[in-house]
Amino acid sequence: MNILAIYNKYHIPENLQMHMLRVAACSNIIMDNWNGPEIDKKAVTRVCLLHDMGNIVKIPEDFSDDKEFQKTRKKYFDIFGTNDHEINMEIGKIEGLTKKELEILDGKRSRKNEQTLKSDCYEIKLCAYCDQRVAPDGVESLRERLEDVKKRYKNKPLSVWSNKEKANHLIECALGIEKQVMECCTIKPEEINDSSIEQYIQKLKEYEI
Repeated sequence: MNILAIYNKYHIPENLQMHMLRVAACSNIIMDNWNGPEIDKKAVTRVCLLHDMGNIVKIPEDFSDDKEFQKTRKKYFDIFGTNDHEINMEIGKIEGLTKKELEILDGKRSRKNEQTLKSDCYEIKLCAYCDQRVAPDGVESLRERLEDVKKRYKNKPLSVWSNKEKANHLIECALGIEKQVMECCTIKPEEINDSSIEQYIQKLKEYEI
């Protein structure tokens, strides 16, 4: 099924669709300039395109007047519960992600940056890095993006980002992951931006999952 059809099937808001498309586009521009260990490009793209499907439960109920959106959000709660990551995993299964792809999806979370840094799995490194480069409004530098995450979550005690010491450690690990990724490709972090990924976004809108 076409990725936009999948997004529409789950009534994913446009801003969340764009986030996932941007993350996938960042991964694709890196993979087009890759000279490191062999990676599963298809797996990386599929994971990036579906990685935040469960975030609909984090969107306030009054976000939209769209009755279908509200019904879908309630259905998510009723069927999957309220944990966005568990919903990501469940929808990934429903939409056909393989066991390997589900492991990448689970491993790429920012809370696992230390494990990702130490891992030899470049699919996880790439998915984690690209996700952490994309802010709600577009691509940012890694440090800028994660410093903003730290500020936004500092008063949310259930988040690992609410602990300043842990958050700083996650940022340092993320910067280490960026270094590892950049050592394996022929472009620089600043060359991954909203302008350079635009053509990839347009292609990815036609992607078949």
